[in-house]
Amino acid sequence: MRHSADNDPMKKEHGQMAKVEVYATEWCPYCKRARKLLEEKGAKYELIDVMMEPRRKKEMMDRANGKHTVPQIFINDEHIGGCDELMALNAKGGLDSKLSA
Repeated sequence: MRHSADNDPMKKEHGQMAKVEVYATEWCPYCKRARKLLEEKGAKYELIDVMMEPRRKKEMMDRANGKHTVPQIFINDEHIGGCDELMALNAKGGLDSKLSA
């Protein structure tokens, strides 16, 4: 499922953005917080609901070095981590450059 914000300030010159994948569940407050930040940044992302697609949880764990908590966030196939790591990356000013890369 793809999500995006209407305003898209992070678009690259040719209209492309980073590939963002969020492994999450609908009810998780940390997932909601991470998704909200991505939406505020205008990032398009693929939401992978591991409750609705249980087979994807193993995929998430393999990609996230065994981490089993949600959310797990990937930008251009780079594992960013969970909500705390995403927020820390944003606080340091590094999220915008990753989203536009």
